[in-house]
Amino acid sequence: MLRHSGGHRAPRRDPRRLRLLTLVSVVAAVVALPLTVASAGQTGDAGRASAPVASRGDAGPRPGTAHGSPRALGLGLATAARCGPELTSPDGIEAQTCVLTQGEDTWARTYYRNATGESLESVLSLMGPGGRSVQMRCVTGADDEPATCETPRERSRGGPGGYTAVTEFAERGADGALLLRSGSNS
Repeated sequence: MLRHSGGHRAPRRDPRRLRLLTLVSVVAAVVALPLTVASAGQTGDAGRASAPVASRGDAGPRPGTAHGSPRALGLGLATAARCGPELTSPDGIEAQTCVLTQGEDTWARTYYRNATGESLESVLSLMGPGGRSVQMRCVTGADDEPATCETPRERSRGGPGGYTAVTEFAERGADGALLLRSGSNS
């Protein structure tokens, strides 16, 4: 028998209590995992800064949906991406433009880094079937940090192959020179 300095008897480990504690820990981890994934948010949301420029057609979100996409089993739907090549201009712009599809939604996203030291004009365009298009003016700061810009999600019409995205980066002002054009096709 083990004794402590105080003369008290050391508690015995109850195997049933240990199993119950283990089971409670596993259940807590299983419940916390989907909540952790949901609270992480969507990739690219934090760095996105954009404002609508123009839109033809009904590119707005569908009524009755928060983001236009239903969720499956609390973990979200898979997102398919068709991306063009990563491009770099001699002036210091790096960009890659993609068409993304998730469930019934399609949208465009560009990943970019502006190392020019100056704020630039940029426009992201999503062109779809039937002459539909959406354009977003993206805030392109001079901070040399990786960032994203994306168009609003819209209900897909036809297959993902019917969509193309293009981003153009130019110097500020009416006579600003085009520095880089990045597209979702190769």
